[in-house]
Amino acid sequence: MTMCNSLTLTPEVPAQPDMTPAQQAFSEELLQTINHAAAALMISVGYRTGLFDAMQDGRAVTSEELAAKAGLDERYVREWLGAMTTARIVRVDPSSGRFTLPADHGAFLGNDAAIANMAGMFQFIAVLGGVEDRIVDCFRNGGGVSYEAYDRFHECMAEESDGTIVAALEDAILPLAPGLVERLDAGIDVADIGCGAGRALNRMAALYPNSRFTGFDLCEETVVRALAEAEALGLDNVHFEKKDATLLEGSGLFDLICTFDAVHDQAHPATVLSHIRRLLRDDGVYLVQEIDAQTAVADNLDNPLGTFTYTISCMHCMTVSLAQGGVGLGAAWGEQLAIAMLKDAGFGNIETHRLPHDIMSMYFVCRP
Repeated sequence: MTMCNSLTLTPEVPAQPDMTPAQQAFSEELLQTINHAAAALMISVGYRTGLFDAMQDGRAVTSEELAAKAGLDERYVREWLGAMTTARIVRVDPSSGRFTLPADHGAFLGNDAAIANMAGMFQFIAVLGGVEDRIVDCFRNGGGVSYEAYDRFHECMAEESDGTIVAALEDAILPLAPGLVERLDAGIDVADIGCGAGRALNRMAALYPNSRFTGFDLCEETVVRALAEAEALGLDNVHFEKKDATLLEGSGLFDLICTFDAVHDQAHPATVLSHIRRLLRDDGVYLVQEIDAQTAVADNLDNPLGTFTYTISCMHCMTVSLAQGGVGLGAAWGEQLAIAMLKDAGFGNIETHRLPHDIMSMYFVCRP
């Protein structure tokens, strides 16, 4: 049983005389959707406050006991338990009034989740909701919403990067390019464009002290975070620069260039890809992580994260590009368009990979 399958309650709308069966079914789907949306917010709250971690031992607790264990206000914990119980995520014993988090559900929720912590991704619902007024204005008047308007977005992305990129670099991602790990051990020049808070690059710098690493990002906030982490780790083979990727200069400077979930956010992604090809040495590797999607909307109907992908694109990825006067490529630009643009940029050898630990992404290994 997965966490997603635990949210299966289907409210029934009282049948109206003039309702067709299809209308009845759709109205019930809408009720289920609003319940799931509400549960998403509460999952985020439970993750951020440590409530799922406090329930991982499977013991039955009252709201008072759970609040004391987590160091939280009991009244809020009691209401949260109500939401989680009616969402069928937490179970309640009616006779004792005690609550438990089933092991099958806890395996996907919290920092100590046995299989994978999916709770962290629910933070994006609240973060994106915080800019809804601005997005509505963009629908009416065009334009975009800048990076600075998003509260906690970089923090959430850094957490996401920890699970999908940083933890898998050594064993899964870098080995996608044969011989790359050996070159990193020997010492090469590496760039991460759109590096965010620098978690991935700092991890590589620590793993491969003979190589030299440079991170570029448009946002000063993330560059400051990246520099602080590098200093705290005592890394002297990595540095970070605040830089617009469309303004990168130089030729043949790097043996490995990475972009992790970054190309589709760019104001002018085709320009950035052409710069990457120019900056890459002829025997170099360009390693790309992007959202796993197909270019045609109809081909994403069975994508398990299709709705989330288009939503986060509309509410963030597309609009931050438009805010810079860009093309607004969007997160769902898709495998087919990505390959075409990589070829146009000068990459003749392109391999596509999908990794079991990261259901939201696809990876491209590109060579000139």
